[in-house]
Amino acid sequence: MATELNHTIVYVRDPASAAADLADILGRPAPVRYGPFHGVELDNAVTLDFLQADGDPVAQHYAFLVSEEEFDRIFKRIAKRGLRYWADPARQQPGRINHHDGGRGVYWEDADGHLLEIITRPYGSGER
Repeated sequence: MATELNHTIVYVRDPASAAADLADILGRPAPVRYGPFHGVELDNAVTLDFLQADGDPVAQHYAFLVSEEEFDRIFKRIAKRGLRYWADPARQQPGRINHHDGGRGVYWEDADGHLLEIITRPYGSGER
């Protein structure tokens, strides 16, 4: 069997709300509850399992590879919600997207401070 990532835990203040928000923004099915977890399944069978943090969550980074069409749909949802977004992880280029490797990418924060990203090309896969 090949080694594949199956799931990871995302610590948040409100698992139901955080999972529902991400599923909505990414256009995924509603989260599935499994014990204390609220799981958001991605197309490659990886699940983000949202779990209540003990105290304040430690911010993490989650990047999602999407098609050009999905990028447009997701970016419209980000804009419609009035979320702040950046072209870079250092948040020095507000209100912009990047065009690394001939694709597009954008970062935004969720309510728990996790830095989320969508990209249309994996880093290092094309022109700069």
